[in-house]
Amino acid sequence: MLKRPRAKATDSKAPAVPAHKLNTLAIDIGGTGLKASILDGDGAMLTERVRVATPPQCSPELMVETLAQLVAPLPEHHRVSVGFPGVVRRGVIITAHNLGTDAWRGFALDRALSEKLGKPVRALNDADIQGLGAIKGEGVEVVITLGTGLGSSIFEDGRLSTHLELAHHPFRKGETYEEQLGNAALESVGKRKWKKRLALAIDTLRALTTFDHLHIGGGNARHLGAELPPDVSTVSNELGMRGGIWLWRERSPGSTAIFA
Repeated sequence: MLKRPRAKATDSKAPAVPAHKLNTLAIDIGGTGLKASILDGDGAMLTERVRVATPPQCSPELMVETLAQLVAPLPEHHRVSVGFPGVVRRGVIITAHNLGTDAWRGFALDRALSEKLGKPVRALNDADIQGLGAIKGEGVEVVITLGTGLGSSIFEDGRLSTHLELAHHPFRKGETYEEQLGNAALESVGKRKWKKRLALAIDTLRALTTFDHLHIGGGNARHLGAELPPDVSTVSNELGMRGGIWLWRERSPGSTAIFA
């Protein structure tokens, strides 16, 4: 399970304001789009999401500048949560497969954004954040996001497990989950075949994790209907934003702290 990490330097700017009065800027970084909104102390969205396309072959420096421009029109906020499409450890990027450049490895995203925006920043994998917003905190819950690629997170009784890059694990016919279920695959094979692949993936995940419930989010979750099994459901894309509130709460839904 995710252990309580050491306090982060970017948190030193946190204002002395009661938690329920703090507004959070939530940023969702995707392979094709960047989104942002302001959350109140309960995680409700105070503004509509603003969005721009993700620059192609986006370097870390260009990303920071693009995000600063994106959020400039949004109202005042006290802190920032960032969902990132890759492995993030203590605010440092380990992988960024869908951003088209190797320059991300080792980049301290939290620190760079904190310096640019003048606010404390916490960053986590985007599927982990969506999961924090989606889960009920009961039993084993798996979350996958279907978009440019495939994101995933696993929880047990509300506790976030160590992030696994399921997307890049072999799935079928010598290809990974992302190669079989990402947006490029959907456009290539069509919805009918893509849904069959997804059904097989669900069965595989059930055998692998013995999940009590599987939550499916991401932009391509809209293609799924009532044919899902009873232990599987789709969740709103807004949770990719609203889940950011949990990065600033003392404890996650199942009582394990995400950050100290």
